Amino acid sequence: MTYTRRKLFRDTSLMALAAASARPDFNFFINSAFAQSNSALTILSAENLTGNWDTSSHTTLAQLNLEGYVFGYLTRAPMRMDDPDRLQMELAKEIKIVDRGTIAFKIRDDVKFHDGTPLTADDFKATFEYASQPSRPAQWYPGQCKVNVLAKDAFEVKTGDFGYPAALFYFLSSFLPVMSAKDIKSGDMVKRPNGTGPFRFVAQKGNSTVLEANPTFFAGKPKIQTLNYSFVGDATTRTLALMSGQAHLIERLEAEQVATIEKDARFKVSKAVSVENKYLWFRCSKAPFNDVRIRQAVCHAIDRKQILEVLGISGAQSKAHISPVKFGYTNVADYPEYDPAKCQQLLAAAGFPKGKGLPPLEYITSVGFYPKTKEYGELITSMLQEQGFQVTLNVMEIAAWNERLYDRPGGGPGHMIDCGWSTGSPEPDLVLRTHFHSSSKRICGIEDKELDATLDKERNAATPEARKKILQQETLPMLARKVPAYSLFTSVFIHAMVKDLDGLYIYPNGMIDMSKATRKSK
Repeated sequence: MTYTRRKLFRDTSLMALAAASARPDFNFFINSAFAQSNSALTILSAENLTGNWDTSSHTTLAQLNLEGYVFGYLTRAPMRMDDPDRLQMELAKEIKIVDRGTIAFKIRDDVKFHDGTPLTADDFKATFEYASQPSRPAQWYPGQCKVNVLAKDAFEVKTGDFGYPAALFYFLSSFLPVMSAKDIKSGDMVKRPNGTGPFRFVAQKGNSTVLEANPTFFAGKPKIQTLNYSFVGDATTRTLALMSGQAHLIERLEAEQVATIEKDARFKVSKAVSVENKYLWFRCSKAPFNDVRIRQAVCHAIDRKQILEVLGISGAQSKAHISPVKFGYTNVADYPEYDPAKCQQLLAAAGFPKGKGLPPLEYITSVGFYPKTKEYGELITSMLQEQGFQVTLNVMEIAAWNERLYDRPGGGPGHMIDCGWSTGSPEPDLVLRTHFHSSSKRICGIEDKELDATLDKERNAATPEARKKILQQETLPMLARKVPAYSLFTSVFIHAMVKDLDGLYIYPNGMIDMSKATRKSK
């Protein structure tokens, strides 16, 4: 049998599924912060927090997941495959789209913040008008908005002055946490999280955040008294912590770890297609990826089927720039697939036959957070090298990778970077507009008038049905042609936990509803 470099990388990656690939951090096991009582639950996160508790200050997934315990939302979005558009009321009691520029909400009148302050419409006014400012780093909002308070328990969001439909807040209602108006005015929301959720903040102890059950939670005090939410950046260490009793729930597992855990009757595993696609992001604001032909050539050099073989249970096929649990998803007919001949045609047309004349390219990825990034990164690097690209893979710890993630003047670091994007709402623009409209262009730095036009068109559609049609027939196909990023696959989120932990719900973005969770043996 003849082995190419690409086949060799693929086969060695598959063999590595039987062994841990990272060195465990055994300091975790002797850290006194993890001494547990019977009423406490330790959850290990694969990503670190930012240290800033302002919910509009970041896009860090681990912190978004933590906010899900502490803060309240107008609605929640289960985002199940069979019904991805359905919302469940949380703080909202009624939602009404009044006209193109107005959406109205009626909220519960029996909710308090953790500091005892009653929740009112004034808190939504303060939150939405503050967090929707273009200067806020998270940029989750479709644009600025004004909020009219109609009563203590009623308000309307007005978007007419800012040129986009208020109906976008329908799906966003499941993803925008409400902060206290008092905290926003004083600036205290930066120092300490003060929400309305089932758990309230107690202390930060190094990489561990301590939460306790909220006795005034409107849906009833949780049965679990204490949550320790801790950052452990290595998947092997997280697995060993679970199996030794130091942790009770862990995330972001790889196939070999799942196989070990599933053999142990003390534990159970949750697997679900997520809201997160994993992308190879191109730095479109600088050469050579400011040329769409070079981006397309890279896409046609990559065999995504082999990547899925390496990922095993951690990935699912995707043929669009959004996950199948997002509003508007469709399998794009002409999504770029592996075609070496097409790759070479594009390179030649761009003036770089067989890659000659292209500059050396840096491909940045991380380890410890996403499954198998190093392994499939090596595979992609080998595939690109076979087609004439001079690619060097730069594998970084999560904190260093985070520092290099976003675009900046002159182009972001490197030429390509691996990253996923996970949001707790079916709203597709939390991915599409955030990254591919020139007003935001968070990672890839793309500025393209045609992309701007189609993104504006789908956002401004008169009805959800019209919007879905534009997304499926125009916007997603155009993204597949212009590929400012290449969607490699949809992540399958895998959590492992102690077997007696019941009553929790894991959302497709990784947030966990622990408000009704119990432990049978406790």
